Amino acid sequence: MASPLKVAVIGAGVAGMAAARALKNEGHLAVIYEKSDKLGGTWVYDPQVESDPLGLDPNRETVHSSLYHSLRTNLPRQLMGFSDYPFSTDKNGDPRTFPGREEVLKFLNEFATHFGLVELIRFQTKVDRVERVDHRWVVESSNNESTSNDTFDAVVVCNGHFTQPIVANFPGREKWPGKQIHSHNYRVPDPFKDQIVVVIGEGPSGTDIAVEISRVAKQVHLSSRSPQVKISKLDFRDNMWQHSKIDYVDVNGEVVFQDGGSIYADIILHCTGFKYDFPFLKTDGIVSVEDNRVGPLYKHVFPPKLAPTLSFVGLTSRTDSHISGD
Repeated sequence: MASPLKVAVIGAGVAGMAAARALKNEGHLAVIYEKSDKLGGTWVYDPQVESDPLGLDPNRETVHSSLYHSLRTNLPRQLMGFSDYPFSTDKNGDPRTFPGREEVLKFLNEFATHFGLVELIRFQTKVDRVERVDHRWVVESSNNESTSNDTFDAVVVCNGHFTQPIVANFPGREKWPGKQIHSHNYRVPDPFKDQIVVVIGEGPSGTDIAVEISRVAKQVHLSSRSPQVKISKLDFRDNMWQHSKIDYVDVNGEVVFQDGGSIYADIILHCTGFKYDFPFLKTDGIVSVEDNRVGPLYKHVFPPKLAPTLSFVGLTSRTDSHISGD
């Protein structure tokens, strides 16, 4: 029988917990690095937002989670569990198929406790550098008290990809006088009360947030990059319109769409997704992020030149969305 390997797992979110559980089942020694004081990754709700609402300032203090207060999953709980640890409805709990964020976090904590993963986590420990040296991996980390260097046989990267915003680019954006914010810094609809809002993006977050803020906003204009979208009023909300992409914005506050429509808006909300970011990983260019794709990776997991001792878990994503009423 092969000797157990010492493996660093970067991140104690869903991917990190699943990876650590699999490693433990095979008899390996997993050490999980988590920069916050809680497990759960993006499912840990943080009411704090960043000082730069668009997330463009590289020197800003980063908030990891992009959860908003009312978020529910867009996947049924039956698909979110494990074959031997299903995501079932608690007795006297929420019976709905699509659980809220609190229930998802509770499930992850129970999963970690059940499989003995909590004791493997180094909480409040930030990974600063991961680099291969003499066929092993050096992980440099720090906490509030000290820094340390540890050597591992393998590293599994599970740091998530919902923290670094992608912002829409259109002429006039930098000089537009209104407020601009990325969905990463959206928490509750209150700041949008009585405002005219343009929401860029028709993905799950864009449609969900647009409907939520329409309950308090004066008007909501949903901008989509789909070529099939034409300017139209949405049936299920008296104050919502759909538009094509933004053509340009003007210093007088006007937002002009490619469909010929225009409005004077107070806020532009970028629901335009996120980019992959591994600032700690040093591979001399063997692994890179180009056009928001991580590669080269076999099966979206293993970089061929560094496999099997370096792997990525949780990179892939596929989303479908449509606008529907309550």
